Amino acid sequence: MEEVSASARTPADFLKSIKGKPVVVKLNSGVDYRGILACLDGYMNIAMEQTEEYVNGQLKNKYGDAFIRGNNVLYISTVKN
Repeated sequence: MEEVSASARTPADFLKSIKGKPVVVKLNSGVDYRGILACLDGYMNIAMEQTEEYVNGQLKNKYGDAFIRGNNVLYISTVKN
């Protein structure tokens, strides 16, 4: 049996590490929200700041703060600089 190394990270560790950083949140509908991850809870409800809404890759709206219900989230990704 293979042992898990001490440096192995869980999804919860990843989510804690990206708080306050730029992220992309993709919804089940295909819409992307890009902004700063302010906080999230165990249900994947997300609060974002400086949020931009992209539909089919095109900017549609800009929001100061946005709240996204967790059951709509397909994935959360960090933004590569």
